[in-house]
Amino acid sequence: MTTKAKENLCLTCTDCGTASCSKGDGRYPEFCLTTQLTDKEIEKIVDLYNNDEEVRRIAIAGAEVEGGFYGQYTRVEEIMEFARRIGAKKIGIATCSGLMNESRIFAKILKVHGFEVFGVACKIGAIPKTKINIQEEYIRTPGASACNPVMQAKLLNKNKTDLNVVVGLCVGHDSLFYRYSKAVTTTLVTKDRITGHNPVAALYTAQSYYKKLLSE
Repeated sequence: MTTKAKENLCLTCTDCGTASCSKGDGRYPEFCLTTQLTDKEIEKIVDLYNNDEEVRRIAIAGAEVEGGFYGQYTRVEEIMEFARRIGAKKIGIATCSGLMNESRIFAKILKVHGFEVFGVACKIGAIPKTKINIQEEYIRTPGASACNPVMQAKLLNKNKTDLNVVVGLCVGHDSLFYRYSKAVTTTLVTKDRITGHNPVAALYTAQSYYKKLLSE
């Protein structure tokens, strides 16, 4: 293998400037991951989208919401439209306790539009952080309860929600929720305490206000 070929193996989609896979114009860079896929690999995925009932239902609904309401709907509206198209009637809300007001408003909107709502806050169970062996140095408020995303997921599973929506769970806690949720899950709010829950702001300003992010 040539040195150039080895270098190409280390490059991925985040190194690409053509977005040819999106445009469909065939102008792929040498390291393109699309060109590294075999016909058999692609056929297996196409078969999954066409013949797995659950995958097809979700993929088609997502594509219809994107294509039908592009630039017209807020994410709140998109979630409701997606829910309708997958036949979801009972919506679970896995919320951060710090965003209860936002979740109340979201729940109210869902109910106005005919959905049943079951919300669970992250502190459910009121388990002291010390009980799950979190070090004292990482406990900001003495006696504070631990976030409990696993129980959030289990309660929503128990109540047979059709679609779950994450509202501001912490990094890592959201990962556990996604892992244990049985229902299809999407996200309404991604927590970022510094940017007012708009994490992409740090990327937009990485060359200016947040240039520290690019320093080793």
